[in-house]
Amino acid sequence: MIGFNYFNHFNYFNYLFKVIQLKNITKSFGNLQVLKGINLDINDSEVVSIVGASGAGKTTLLQIAGTLLKADTGEVIIDGIDANKLTGNKLANFRNKKIGFVFQFHHLLPEFDAVENVCIPALIAGTPKAEAEARAKELLTYLNLAQRFTHKPSELSGGEQQRVAIARALINSPSVIFADEPSGNLDSKNRDELHSLLFDLRDKFKHTFVIVTHDEHFAEMSDRIIKIKDGVIDNA
Repeated sequence: MIGFNYFNHFNYFNYLFKVIQLKNITKSFGNLQVLKGINLDINDSEVVSIVGASGAGKTTLLQIAGTLLKADTGEVIIDGIDANKLTGNKLANFRNKKIGFVFQFHHLLPEFDAVENVCIPALIAGTPKAEAEARAKELLTYLNLAQRFTHKPSELSGGEQQRVAIARALINSPSVIFADEPSGNLDSKNRDELHSLLFDLRDKFKHTFVIVTHDEHFAEMSDRIIKIKDGVIDNA
């Protein structure tokens, strides 16, 4: 497995370009206000952990930042584009090209093998099949899955499935990768390998990672920790 690299010691805050800008984000579900005015900038090539108690609004914030959920008020600017002004196919195409997602439960399609699962976002984006497959194999090889190209999810371990999901998130070279408890379903060995891998990927591909996690050890390795408490960012 790729060796761990302590990139949290590197000063990424000198980057002028803010890949994500969230301005006055609020969100309610019925009478329950989950987010109460979130303002947050995330820099290019940062690894940011979002932490907080269950019910604090972490996943809701992640879904809004990732354009999967619409805020009641506020702006979501990604790569300089106001995502709130996009709808329908324009929003879907923007999300497909600019954003990658990694979830606790990997959401791989069981009838497709590893290469086919990784190719899906690229094919949706209109990438020629041969080019998409070549890129998928390149990513899977980098993630130490060269021997698993033709294996279906049921034939892969939990850690291998998660790496396939990461390759899928990376294939369109998005500006930002959002991850919701990506290690929550892994054993300790695979969890540690995944944490190491995310920092190595940031180094190699220069992506921004925004990760919701309950794992304090991983959060402490991040460039920055954003703590959500009662629907606001806790600066204490």
